[in-house]
Amino acid sequence: MPGIRYDQRVLVLVEVRGEQRDWDEAERVFDQQGWPVVTAFARGEGASRGVLSEADPARLYSVEVRFFGARNRRTERAATWRVEWLARAAGLEMYARRCELVDRDRDREQLTGWRAHTVAHRPPRAPVPRPRTSMEGLRNAAVLARARFSERRGYHDTGMVVTGTASEARRLSRMDLPGGSAPRAVIDVRPLYGRERRHIVPRRDEDSRRRTFRLVAWLLAMTFCAVVARHHSGVRMWVWAGAAVLCFAGGARLAYGMFAAGGRVASLFIVGVVSVYLLVVAFGAGMGDDRGWTPVEMLSLFCITATVGGIWLLVRQWTWGEWLAWAAPLVFTAFVSFVLASGSVLHALYAHSLGLTPDDLDVSGIWQAASAVKLSSLLSYALFVPALWGIAKHVHAPFVSPVERLGVPLYVLTQVTVVAMCALGALDSAGEAVKDFRTAAVRKTDPPSYFGVTPEWTCVEPTVPAAKLGSRGGVLRPERPYLSFGEAGGTVSLWEELAGTALQIPAEQVRLVPAADGRVRCSCSYASLPKDG
Repeated sequence: MPGIRYDQRVLVLVEVRGEQRDWDEAERVFDQQGWPVVTAFARGEGASRGVLSEADPARLYSVEVRFFGARNRRTERAATWRVEWLARAAGLEMYARRCELVDRDRDREQLTGWRAHTVAHRPPRAPVPRPRTSMEGLRNAAVLARARFSERRGYHDTGMVVTGTASEARRLSRMDLPGGSAPRAVIDVRPLYGRERRHIVPRRDEDSRRRTFRLVAWLLAMTFCAVVARHHSGVRMWVWAGAAVLCFAGGARLAYGMFAAGGRVASLFIVGVVSVYLLVVAFGAGMGDDRGWTPVEMLSLFCITATVGGIWLLVRQWTWGEWLAWAAPLVFTAFVSFVLASGSVLHALYAHSLGLTPDDLDVSGIWQAASAVKLSSLLSYALFVPALWGIAKHVHAPFVSPVERLGVPLYVLTQVTVVAMCALGALDSAGEAVKDFRTAAVRKTDPPSYFGVTPEWTCVEPTVPAAKLGSRGGVLRPERPYLSFGEAGGTVSLWEELAGTALQIPAEQVRLVPAADGRVRCSCSYASLPKDG
């Protein structure tokens, strides 16, 4: 069926029991799924004659089931799950009696590419007299070398591209193609990239890609083990170092067979260079950072990589219609709700812990956007569960099969747990900032800022008598400094350390004077005010 994308094709012998209307419904749902029906016959007839007995009215369909996912030992079983799911969804009595992969060797061969070029620039190859002098011989060699150099630079290319072996490429370039222009009488080919290496035979496309992914995994595991060994000593260090050596050996063994023939020495050399580079980067050598990466940082890197890969495996199964119909509006709504509208969430948590409101903190829009990015990074960990779900679906894990009833509740429970952990992370972010603020207030030092909120030690000079001072949350003592959050909405918010609450005063009734720290003594008092107030 045109327009249907898939990774695997499995030929399934499907038995549908019932009457003619059930068989018509089965054919309809097969067509809706984009599964071509190769042939159909009654049970006990056709290919099933002598294999299956004629029992209840039943009909057998040879259906090509198409779906996404990897090719492994569970691929045929995954086709069975999809038939069972379709039977349940359509309300039909349907059974997958036999499953086998279609075109087991459909992996594409990697043919060498060649460019066709003219050869009129080459010196004549006809027999010539032996050069009388060495200078004449050098001149002839220079002419030939210049001709070969100009060929490699593409100065004589015709624009034609062919693929195959060297002999096939030459014959193809000189072939009279029906409907095309006649090729030049004398023409030759050169490899698209570098020089031809006849002794190297590349593996097929999918096989080579799978081996490359496994090789990268071995090298990353080697780097992780080496980093862990670097942060330990004694027996643990040697255990992790030995694990790193084993991982490198596994990668080298895989690299040795990266090509079907030839290229083994070059592959091992490249793997050795890449391994040294990864270790240099992980250890921070030569980069002004002797500390290097930590195991936690490497695990975070692996989690980010797995999340990106898993989400891609999950969403690649969606069509453009599904994206436009519901996925895109859902993503846009989530973006507006959790990013644009979350600019003050962290500020609200911070203010609430200090007995304030977000309106009491004068925070600019740029810092609200920065807090939104921080909150989004905390919530992004919730994508780890869908990413693992996408990886599990790609490898046909049994617990994510369409017929597994506990799969969805398990996913929901896990996702809720991760979201709750992300929410706790947001609370911890504001809680740690409040804790640092309270510690600085007790020690009379400068507290750290929190996304644009920068409390400062300030002497507060009242401009009205104490009886007229409209303070809320405590009594102002002008002789000592306060941590001030600044003015917002006509109100000055101060931190009253003795009471552990916020003190708020109308801005027109006080004057703020910066203080060096919390240990100074302010020279202002109510007694210094004019008697007329």
